[in-house]
Amino acid sequence: MNWDRPAASVGHHEGVEQQKDYVLRTVEERHVRFVQLWFTDVLGVPKSIQITPAELEVAMDEGLTFDGSSVDGFSRVQESDVLALPDTKTFQLLPYLADGTATARVVCDIVNLDGTAFEGDPRQVLRRALERAHDHGFSFFAAPELEYFYFARSEVPEPSGPPVPLDHGSYFDLTTNDLGSVLRRQTVLALEDMGIPVEHNQHEDAPSQHEIDLRYTDALTMADTIMTARMVVKEIAARRDVVASFMPKPLSGVQGSGMHLHVSLFEGDTNAFYDGADPYHLSPVARHFIAGLLHHAHELTAVTNQWVNSYKRLIVGYEAPVYVSWARNNRSALVRVPPTKGGKPDSTRVEYRAPDPACNPYLALAAVLAAGLAGVEGAYELPAELATNLYDLSGDQRRALGVEALPSSLADAVDRLEQSKLLADTLGEHVFEWFVRNKRAEWVAYRSEVTPFELRRYLPTL
Repeated sequence: MNWDRPAASVGHHEGVEQQKDYVLRTVEERHVRFVQLWFTDVLGVPKSIQITPAELEVAMDEGLTFDGSSVDGFSRVQESDVLALPDTKTFQLLPYLADGTATARVVCDIVNLDGTAFEGDPRQVLRRALERAHDHGFSFFAAPELEYFYFARSEVPEPSGPPVPLDHGSYFDLTTNDLGSVLRRQTVLALEDMGIPVEHNQHEDAPSQHEIDLRYTDALTMADTIMTARMVVKEIAARRDVVASFMPKPLSGVQGSGMHLHVSLFEGDTNAFYDGADPYHLSPVARHFIAGLLHHAHELTAVTNQWVNSYKRLIVGYEAPVYVSWARNNRSALVRVPPTKGGKPDSTRVEYRAPDPACNPYLALAAVLAAGLAGVEGAYELPAELATNLYDLSGDQRRALGVEALPSSLADAVDRLEQSKLLADTLGEHVFEWFVRNKRAEWVAYRSEVTPFELRRYLPTL
């Protein structure tokens, strides 16, 4: 992954008024007919309000009022109205739409009617976390590895059996010009046309599983980009009557989909994670940051792996991290320190391997940053590197090394989250309380469901 020094002017190269003028001029010159105002609910489900260019200037200046009580996790009925305020730096044309109508999108911050930040907006949660980093002199950068599956569309409204993969390839397979490869290539081209650089893309290990790695950028832009990339993947697949899914574990017996996060802190133009005098080239900041991730890993997991299905991926035997440890080249570890490419200091980074691609990227990045900063602020001591394959160790051997496992279910993860002051402060009272209630309800609904596994295993014999 290319991790050269990021440009210091990312996201700040034009003033607000100049950016508004650019947006209005582009809409006119490109004959844009519709502008979609994008935002997400607390779970990361994308939402959109579509307006015509005639309404765009007012929306940019004043925001667009809508009923927040209609969006999960936003407002109660008695305090429902909020504003979608476009962040003009996120304006992009949408070249992938099949009908050919010139359409653009702009990501919005959600604010109260008095202009203050709305506590239920995930984007504002990440903004607060980034402001805290800035108070310490840091900028936070990230790059994800997005894994997902392609499946044939079912002819029935709901799947009656396992989803059907489009291919049976594995890691890096160079296949004939099959549909999955075509769709992935079209997706990359669409992202590049939108100004979203892709580092590389490939077939992943499982049948019909693919990966697109996005080039690093600042964390707020990356969260917007993850939401955009997921939408583009799904839209282009739907054109060919294919289902693209970021479900963490859609198939039994093969690995699930992860979203490994590569992250780093910069102080101005200097990578704060690099220290040339250290044997691992890790600065004290990097070591404390890793220690923070490990110390708070149990609390993080409900946010980075927020669905019942997420815990079908986090099991031994399918290349997903299960045990809380760190290493340089050990892919069984939760936190990995990739080697610097060509000895470049700016490529020093930390890879957090637990998240899956169905998380809310705003909340996940905010949580990861908060845990790492807690380690930096508290000067947490980094435990010893564990280079051994943790999957091969017995329970007694792992306990002797002091290695703990991540939560094994959504219920366990939410228990740990509910006890976390760090995450309560990071998410804010509004999001934290709603998220915990929603995840509790999801677990209750899951527990009450009689699954095909139970019917196959028990019905004939019990």
